[in-house]
Amino acid sequence: MKKPICWWAPAVSALALSAAPAWAQDSAVDEALTDDIVVNAQRNNQTEVARSGSVGVLGDKDAGDVPFSIKSYNEQLILNQQPQSLGQVLENDPSIRTTYGFGNAAEQFVIRGFALFGDDVGLNGLYGITPRQLVAPELYGSVQVLNGASAFLNGAAPSGTGFGGNVNLLTKVAGNDPLTRVTANYTSSSHFGGSFDVARRFGANDEWGVRVNGAFRSGDVAINDEFRRAAVIGAALDYRGDRGRVIVDVAYQRYEVDRLRPTVTLGFGVTAIPEVPDADHNYGQAFTSTEIRDIFGTVRAEYDIADNALLYATVGSIDGREDGTYGGLTVTNALTGAADGSASIIPYERNGTSATAGLRVKLQAGGVTNEFNLGGSHIWQVNRTAYDFRYANAGFGVPYQTNLYVTPQVPLPTGFSFAGGDLNDPFPISRSRIGSAFASDTLGLFDDRVLITGGVRLQNIQQSSYSYADGSLVTRYSESAVTPVVGVVVKPTDGVSLFANRIEGLAAGATAPNNADTLNAGEVFAPYKTRQYEVGGKLLLGRFNLSLAAFQIDLPSAYVTPTPTATNVNAVTFGYFGRQRNRGLELSLDGEPVRGLRIIAGGTYIDAKLRQTAGGLNEGNEVFGVPEWLANANVEWDLPFGATMTGRVVHTGDQWYDNANTVKLDDWTRFDVGARYVVPLASAPLTLRFTIDNVADKRYWASSFGSFGPALLQGQPRTFKASASIDF
Repeated sequence: MKKPICWWAPAVSALALSAAPAWAQDSAVDEALTDDIVVNAQRNNQTEVARSGSVGVLGDKDAGDVPFSIKSYNEQLILNQQPQSLGQVLENDPSIRTTYGFGNAAEQFVIRGFALFGDDVGLNGLYGITPRQLVAPELYGSVQVLNGASAFLNGAAPSGTGFGGNVNLLTKVAGNDPLTRVTANYTSSSHFGGSFDVARRFGANDEWGVRVNGAFRSGDVAINDEFRRAAVIGAALDYRGDRGRVIVDVAYQRYEVDRLRPTVTLGFGVTAIPEVPDADHNYGQAFTSTEIRDIFGTVRAEYDIADNALLYATVGSIDGREDGTYGGLTVTNALTGAADGSASIIPYERNGTSATAGLRVKLQAGGVTNEFNLGGSHIWQVNRTAYDFRYANAGFGVPYQTNLYVTPQVPLPTGFSFAGGDLNDPFPISRSRIGSAFASDTLGLFDDRVLITGGVRLQNIQQSSYSYADGSLVTRYSESAVTPVVGVVVKPTDGVSLFANRIEGLAAGATAPNNADTLNAGEVFAPYKTRQYEVGGKLLLGRFNLSLAAFQIDLPSAYVTPTPTATNVNAVTFGYFGRQRNRGLELSLDGEPVRGLRIIAGGTYIDAKLRQTAGGLNEGNEVFGVPEWLANANVEWDLPFGATMTGRVVHTGDQWYDNANTVKLDDWTRFDVGARYVVPLASAPLTLRFTIDNVADKRYWASSFGSFGPALLQGQPRTFKASASIDF
């Protein structure tokens, strides 16, 4: 266990000393001024969801004007809930659940039953430049969620995920009001830290803006001996002219995770889900660690070439490095918890650049409006990596022995290893380019009460892979596809919006296995598409918002099918013969139905089925890791004198561990509680926060959705969080 760096202690002590005189003079402070400070601080501290956001090439839109499901979680929610990762922010969304990659701390998200890798999370509207494993929420002013496929809106994602939806992060920029905020925080068991956020505007008309914010956290979290450290800093400079606007931002993020509690897989022949270990038990190994460093940023520019015409461009880049020693655990006896362990050493480097530019023009004639979008985008990526999979000091594939419940600590295996590449200086293993050109028109009728959107995006995906042995070229892929979109919005009255869409997802196609029995060996398939159909309605009244959507998404799946010939009875043909079909309903609501009472809630039903499977095996079965039911509810209640009570419930239905539907995880429900209190210090409000996540310390398997197949992820134990923020 590492000792946290307690640099925050002097700051907290100074804060307490500076507060003492103010408290001593409370009797002299005007009561009306004090009440005003408290009321304003409570109002500014409200946790809210915005029914608007970036809709890719269509620009920033209100939810009622687009035929898609969008919402945004604001920076105040991030400050109040004190999340330590992006996944903890997205716990508020009833259509999203978070899982881990195999053996490491890489968060991935499940939206409408489909994976969204961290690699494919957007940043300021661009793919490929977001830190790919863990994202520090403190850097961002908004976390935007668009449910559903988005190949036209955002282009194909670099890692080929996001068929059920995408997440876009907006970095912080200076607002209209000056900001100076200092925060100290604590997370059990011994994780301490602090953050700062400063913003100012300058110039005769406040045309220049600067915002700098950063955070540092370090120490053990609620899982026994799991140590985490994060250091982040971001800066943004923006200019607002009469016609032009420019934002330049850059950020640095460094994460460290030691002795991560890993996901758990079931070994061959295990036909039962093992009992969940104690909520805070750590079955990870002390030799495991992850160190992640990313430097990234964007430049965004807009210019009004006319009152109805906007020219825009965004370019961004990232330089990232990961060094990881990971551990895996495969249960061989569900009753006793006996398990096989494995280890791997995997360095990874990524360099990426992404850009998009376009022209948006709105015309009006004869009571009809047209909003045209023309533009293009490009993503360049180079990935460098190597691997060393290690086992115990024994023969090939013999793992070390461990246990899920009584976990012995073992040294990093030094015996047989299966390695590739240069661990000390990884060379390029893959390069990719994704280029596209897009065009769309949104036709507005009857004073824009009927909006019809149609568009196409031509996309080209190029991928090259290289040998781990010597870096030589192995395969090259270059294919193109057209992804159209059509959507309709009907607004029969103010605040009511009905919508429907047909849109696609896109990813690079596979290559047929190159062996003697495959009749089409080496055939390169065009990019494959998902097809989404969605209908729904939105009630957007400001103080209260509600949306309901029904959707169906079909994802093709590839496999080999027997096609015996006269000369080869074992001959097979590879192709996209199967599909996964996800149907569902989403209900989402938020608002303030009564003054001082705020709600963020919703539920999702998903029917995910396998269709046209190989040989009919698993035909009609439910897809592993996709629960039928999801539900969330967040409540905030403002009390007099600056107090706010908070509560959250998260429910996830039962889910299958495997596509054969032989082993199932139980459903689970988690409760969180908390409170905020505003204390007036002279003219500055001090906000105190305290929350308890998983207040009942419930033990549960949170998910079976893994990166490369089924994997059990255990839910977090009871976790205490406290913070104090002062706005000068």
